[in-house]
Amino acid sequence: MKFVDEARIEVKAGKGGNGVASFRREKFIPKGGPDGGDGGRGGSIYAVADRNINTLIDYRYTRKFLAKNGENGRGSDCYGKGAPDIELKVPVGTVITDKNTGEVIADLDRNGQRALLAKGGKGGLGNLHFKSSTNRAPRQCTPGEPGEERELNLELRVLADVGLLGLPNAGKSTLISAVSNAKPKIADYPFTTLHPHLGVVRVGPETSFVIADIPGLIEGASEGAGLGHLFLRHLSRTSLLLHVIDVAPVDETTDPIAAARAIVKELYNFDPALADKPRWLVLNKMDLVPEDEREEVIAKYRREFGDETPIFPISAATREGCDTLVKAISEDLQQQRQMLIEDSEPVIDDFDEDEENAQKIEGDERK
Repeated sequence: MKFVDEARIEVKAGKGGNGVASFRREKFIPKGGPDGGDGGRGGSIYAVADRNINTLIDYRYTRKFLAKNGENGRGSDCYGKGAPDIELKVPVGTVITDKNTGEVIADLDRNGQRALLAKGGKGGLGNLHFKSSTNRAPRQCTPGEPGEERELNLELRVLADVGLLGLPNAGKSTLISAVSNAKPKIADYPFTTLHPHLGVVRVGPETSFVIADIPGLIEGASEGAGLGHLFLRHLSRTSLLLHVIDVAPVDETTDPIAAARAIVKELYNFDPALADKPRWLVLNKMDLVPEDEREEVIAKYRREFGDETPIFPISAATREGCDTLVKAISEDLQQQRQMLIEDSEPVIDDFDEDEENAQKIEGDERK
């Protein structure tokens, strides 16, 4: 199936049914009162996150969604029937924004999460609502309200704990296939990866994390060069970025360190918040570097990027160093999750026992 992560749709909720002005007409009841019923509610349109859907391709071909109108009211106190709602199923991780205002309407990051896209109009009131002691034969009734109408942008952002970035042919696809269950296409030419790949990395019986691979970045990606800029948004939900660097490029004129700095610059140009995420350096293809030169290569990157940046020398092809990297990632993610749990726990202030007794006495006196 073709991977589609953007779509534009139009949604229009149903109009509410009209209220009706009607009067009771029965034998032996010459002056029956008003009995006009209300109109039914127009159908609303919702978006629902479904983990069984992976792309937005369905919304590339069907772009307009119209809910039905509510039925009009009738006499004999008959209310109009409300129209059914429409549910649009989208992948988990879909962000929905208003095309005209840019307002984020929903960020569906949980399976089954539901968001209202367009609200159906209310039904009009029949004349039975307008009767009073001074107006026993009201002829007023109100029309149904129109439903909401919107143009929406749908944007899929994959849900992953770890994101891979780097130049084309840096070995990202080989790495994700070595440590996870993902099976991306691997070849010796640039831009082999054309869309994001997700893989689940099993660290233990009950411990795992999700890793995402996007097409390789090149200099100028934030301005539209290459393919990577189209998928950088998928890294926005990750907790950790792995910057994969080819330490033994085939082209001797290529400077890996300069290329790595260019990638960091592209991240800042695209989204400073993305560039500020924790980022580790993964020095790939170390098996192609002579053993007596490896320490110097690692030291060179440490001098360039600082001691505070974690550096992991690996070989995705031979899986050398991959276990160490996976364990370090798992530990870091567990620490981040623990910090989130602690931050979300309610803070309970210490309560002085004398103050508690004083409050009890005061309560008893009031009684």
